[in-house]
Amino acid sequence: MTEKREIPDWEELYQKEPVEKLPWFYEEIDHDFAKALTQWNITAGHILDIGTGPGTQAIALAKMGFTVTATDISETAIEKALLRSQEMDCQVDFIKDDILNTQLDKTFNLVLDRGCFHTMHSEQRQDFIKAVYNLIEPKGYLFLKCFSHLETREEGPYRFTPEEITSYFASQFKIHSISQSVFHGTHEDFPKALFCVMEKV
Repeated sequence: MTEKREIPDWEELYQKEPVEKLPWFYEEIDHDFAKALTQWNITAGHILDIGTGPGTQAIALAKMGFTVTATDISETAIEKALLRSQEMDCQVDFIKDDILNTQLDKTFNLVLDRGCFHTMHSEQRQDFIKAVYNLIEPKGYLFLKCFSHLETREEGPYRFTPEEITSYFASQFKIHSISQSVFHGTHEDFPKALFCVMEKV
């Protein structure tokens, strides 16, 4: 894709908007994430949620018994997510971090990306993949959700076909599945998405 999409200033956005009104706000764990955890028998371990935003997925995973680290480039997003987790008496390690210049120094059984990769323009994507790969333990998993090429609304992040996802990730990950999905949130019509399950090779 050669188009250049307008990506928000995340810190400005989280300062200005209540998280409950953001299009991607969804308090429950995404159904496809939950199904994949069951399918691949992932019942314990340390999960990294990158681009956590409101922190809803991280909190839901922590409630399921996982040890969860959650990062975002926006300090305000992290502060709001931490407050939400404290109000729910839920333990998540929220950290301000830029995945393209990550300061994390440990690895995880599973990395969850619910809408981070699809904000990266073409020059950033290989750096993103390298960073994520280095954060996953051998035989660990990457669950990635991104906008699908079937999404027709004008605004929003970059969109991908299954073939494009394969071309980006197949050299470093075994791709188990790429399925059509949606981004649950505050929109009446949920944006069309791809949900991808990959394993580090």
